[in-house]
Amino acid sequence: MTIEVSDVNGTAVVALSGDVDLQTSPAVRQKLLACLETSKRLVADLGAVSYIDSSGVASLVEAFQVSRKKGAYFALASVSPAAMRVLSLARLDKVFTIHPDVTAATAAQG
Repeated sequence: MTIEVSDVNGTAVVALSGDVDLQTSPAVRQKLLACLETSKRLVADLGAVSYIDSSGVASLVEAFQVSRKKGAYFALASVSPAAMRVLSLARLDKVFTIHPDVTAATAAQG
């Protein structure tokens, strides 16, 4: 699994690729929360996520909750079919703001 962070027009974009599981989710959690310390806008790009388990989902939920407490913008972008299946099963596709791609997510008001 790899994590890449970039800045797109003042929005921190955290691009995840590979498996987000019990072994890798602590690093994902740390990176997402660290970005929320320095940015009021955060997008998690899940386009290259091949697998995500409950610990990975929990990391996304925690970042979502922290962003709400801080009044920050948090969205998901380019959610892979594998990740969308898990989010849909947990009905989190109705909770998260999900955009078709990073461009739409970073351009969105929020």
